[in-house]
Amino acid sequence: MSAGDWKEMFAACQSGDLELIKYHIKNEIDPNYQHPEFLTTPLNESIRLKQLDIITYLLENGADPSIKEAWTGETAMSVAEKIKDKAIIQLLKSYS
Repeated sequence: MSAGDWKEMFAACQSGDLELIKYHIKNEIDPNYQHPEFLTTPLNESIRLKQLDIITYLLENGADPSIKEAWTGETAMSVAEKIKDKAIIQLLKSYS
């Protein structure tokens, strides 16, 4: 997988554009890549913004919830626990 249009996919995670994320995943953009400018994953960013549909899609398509952010060292679960979102925490538990 490449990092190709990863920035556009990352922005789609922030804005909630699931169709654009689907497009990029279909075109082999790596959902686990951490761009040197952002130092986080699309999954963790989606969790921060409580984008449940996107979180689910990313997990179903290879996003690894155990990856630690390069900048903070946080995992998907630690981000979800920090924002205290029970639905996201439950979802992540099913992928552990």
